[in-house]
Amino acid sequence: MNKKLPKYLLGKYQLLGTVAFSVLFALVFLYLYIPTSDTAWFGFGRSVNFLSTAGFMFLAMLILVVSRIIMYKSQDKFDMTYLQYVLWSLGEVFLICLLYTFVTVDIARPEKPDCFSILSKALLYGMVALVIPYIISGMFISIVEKNRTIRRMRGKAAEYQEKVRHQAGQITFFDNSGALRFSVSSIDLYYIESDDNYINVWYSDKNGALKMYMLRCSLKDVETRFKGTTLLRCHRKYIVNLLKAKVLRKEKDGYFIDLDSDAIAPIPVSKTYSDNVTEYFSSVLG
Repeated sequence: MNKKLPKYLLGKYQLLGTVAFSVLFALVFLYLYIPTSDTAWFGFGRSVNFLSTAGFMFLAMLILVVSRIIMYKSQDKFDMTYLQYVLWSLGEVFLICLLYTFVTVDIARPEKPDCFSILSKALLYGMVALVIPYIISGMFISIVEKNRTIRRMRGKAAEYQEKVRHQAGQITFFDNSGALRFSVSSIDLYYIESDDNYINVWYSDKNGALKMYMLRCSLKDVETRFKGTTLLRCHRKYIVNLLKAKVLRKEKDGYFIDLDSDAIAPIPVSKTYSDNVTEYFSSVLG
C-alpha cells in the first residue's frame, strides 16, 4: 500500500473519466435503490423532491470534481501512494455522505433526528455507489495503459529489428496486420509501386530477372518505416531504391529517374517530392 501510485491513474482525462463514470454509476444505483427504500427522499422526474435531488447531486459532483482537481495538482508536490489514494477516495465518500446527512435532516425533518444512524446508512450505500466505480475505473485504466505499453514495446522492438535488418542489407515488408510477408536484399530491390490498398515490390531474383511481389500495405506506411534510408518517396505512386538510381533527368514534363535496369520504365518524380529527390542527387554529386 505504500508503493507509489502510477502516474497514469492521476492523468487529467483519467481523473475526469473516473468522476463521470462514478456519477453515472451512482445515478443508476439510486434509481434502482429508491423503490426498495422506505427512508430515501430522492426523487426523479416529476417528484416534489426533484429540485432537492438535483441540488444534492450537483453539490456531490462538485465535491468530486474539486477533489480530483486538487489531487491532479498535488502530484507535482509529492508522489501519492496507493494508501493515500484509498484514504483520499474514502474521504470523498465521507464528505458526500456527511452532506447527505445534513440534507436528509433538513428535508425529512424527523421528530428525533438520529444523525449518526443516517450517516452510517449513508456511508454503507455511499461505499457501494462510489467505491465500486472507483475500482472499476482504476482497473479499466490500468488495462488500457498496459495494452498501450505492450503496443509501444512491440513497436520499438519492430523498429529495432527493422534497423538491424536494414543495416545487414535486408529490407523487410509487413502487411497491415503486422505480419512479415517479404524480405529482399537492398541491392536487389528496385522500387515499390502503390496499387490501391496493396503495394507491388519490384526486385531482381538470383538470376537477375525482374520479379514483383504484392502485399496488402499502404505506400505511406512503407515511406514512414524506411524514412532516412535509401528508399525515397518520389511520387504518390512510387518509392525508389536510390541504390538502383542511375540517372535523374529533367524533361519538359518534369523529373524522371532511370533505374539500373532496361526492363523498367523511367520513374516519374512529382512536384511534391522533387525537392527531396534533387537534394539527394545534389549531395551525391557533391
